[in-house]
Amino acid sequence: MSEKEIAKVLLRVGAVELSPNDPFTWASGIQSPIYCDNRLTMSDPVGRKQIAEGLAYLIREHYPETTVIAGTATAGIPHAAWVADILQLPMVYVRSSAKGHGRSRQIEGKISKDDKAVIIEDLISTGGSSLNAAAALHAEGVQVTGIVSIFTYELKKADEAFSGEKLTYQSLTNFGALIEASKENGVIDEVAIAGLLDWHGKLKEGLLG
Repeated sequence: MSEKEIAKVLLRVGAVELSPNDPFTWASGIQSPIYCDNRLTMSDPVGRKQIAEGLAYLIREHYPETTVIAGTATAGIPHAAWVADILQLPMVYVRSSAKGHGRSRQIEGKISKDDKAVIIEDLISTGGSSLNAAAALHAEGVQVTGIVSIFTYELKKADEAFSGEKLTYQSLTNFGALIEASKENGVIDEVAIAGLLDWHGKLKEGLLG
């Protein structure tokens, strides 16, 4: 499926929410008038299958050496499971931090130093959670082949963060495709779209956050 078609899946399941007067706060602290909740795709059998097949395709095309699928907790976990099933590969998931009880693990599942992991994210904003997962995997001696996600905000900050760690990423869809799909579907009016483009332009140039 194309980037715009995946964006239409997100719109169809209601994953995109606008709140220009009461912005959402990302984990990075950035104030955003748009929130993309890709967890809602879990409840849509058709959409989640299309997404899983798309993510599997990206891995086959860009990271064929991958030996294990690593989902980020919590939103990346179900998609990682479906992708691992399609590719018939082992799966683990990575917590944001180690548990404070039991075996105090940050990575759950069986993994070894010979493994090459691809990280599954639901979305990429500044790239912080992906880099945290990559650091946890590297600490176990695991090579990270790359990161794949459903959606990216296409921010320079994420590109620079990944480049600094010599990591690459691929996404099924992005902010630009979401805007185009919104125009075609008429789900977001022109005034709101203009506001989103203005916000996104300032964010990309580092004028916000």
